Amino acid sequence: MSADPGRDGSATRPEELLAELAAVRSAAVAGRETHVGFPVATDIDYSPLAPLFGSLLNNIGDPWTDPAGANHTKRYEREVLDWFADLFQAPVDDRWGYLTSGGTEGNLYALYLARARFPKALVYHSADAHYSLPKCVDILGLDSVVVRTDERGEMDYDDLARMVDRHRDRPAIVVATCGTTMTEAADDVPRIRRLLARTPVRHHLHVDGALAGVPLALADGRATLRLDATVDSISISGYKFLGTPVPCGVVLTRRTLQQQLARSPNYTGTVDTTISGSRSGHPALLLWYAIRSLGHHGLRERAERARELAAYAVERLKEVGWPAWRHEHAFTVVFPTPSPAVTAKWVLASSAGRSHLICMPGVTREAVDAFVADVVATGGALVDALPRQRERQALVR
Repeated sequence: MSADPGRDGSATRPEELLAELAAVRSAAVAGRETHVGFPVATDIDYSPLAPLFGSLLNNIGDPWTDPAGANHTKRYEREVLDWFADLFQAPVDDRWGYLTSGGTEGNLYALYLARARFPKALVYHSADAHYSLPKCVDILGLDSVVVRTDERGEMDYDDLARMVDRHRDRPAIVVATCGTTMTEAADDVPRIRRLLARTPVRHHLHVDGALAGVPLALADGRATLRLDATVDSISISGYKFLGTPVPCGVVLTRRTLQQQLARSPNYTGTVDTTISGSRSGHPALLLWYAIRSLGHHGLRERAERARELAAYAVERLKEVGWPAWRHEHAFTVVFPTPSPAVTAKWVLASSAGRSHLICMPGVTREAVDAFVADVVATGGALVDALPRQRERQALVR
């Protein structure tokens, strides 16, 4: 058995380290053209921020209380949070949030907050909700109800109404998904609000907008995505639509709700109001750079171009006899799973006989054409595009 360099505790020569890092970078760059199965934008150049990654930036604790010292970026975090709060039309005098490690932490914080409000509540989420929801429910010791979805991944609102009514003796924590993982379906948040308003059940309504939340809000400011008096929390991912080179996200709520979890200042000089305590300050700079350099107009144009490319991909696949579809708002194109060679080369996400490609900003028309050519070249008998996979288990039903 050969020993790896450095395994014996000796230092590795600088030139060997640089060669190893160069190989990692080369592999990452080479994969950009064909990694179309997962939602990560690649069109924003973040290289001007590279020198800042040589310093520790620790945004420990609450974004609105600065810690001792200067090695943090809370000023930029606050600006980013206000930008997102404005986007989602949060009340100017009643907003709070922080930058998370990603969508999962955002969902975990939202459920943590909701549990503080309603300790005996049931969590309701759709069968197509993000895979982090059952994990967060388990971590927090909550009970959950899995709500049915339609063939395209959107929540079955009649089923939600039945389940809430069946368990009317317990408060409800309802999670609406704005951009499901496989089809980018967006649950109808205003409809869910109206449904909950007609019941006597106390509730917390959370919107998981990791993928589609920001693009939809930029497109038309839909009431779906307003952090108003009836939507209690929203989480989004920073590295999907905004393509940050490190995973991150944003969770937003109202300060009047967050104060139920408030803590006293401690030895760090700040208040411990977040899940993670110490948090990297670099994502604040990355998100600040993206929204400052592109602005609403530039970000909206990126979303529109991505949707146009997704529509083009649907037509190209149909032209070659490969059925495909997308939701009107979506970057995601759904189709029957092609050959293993195609799914491996293009890193496609697949489930229950169907796959998708996601036309995130940075994906090109040339890449779509090359993908379609590979589908044709390795084609054969189509598999069923819409088998139903029902490996979904409700803890309470």
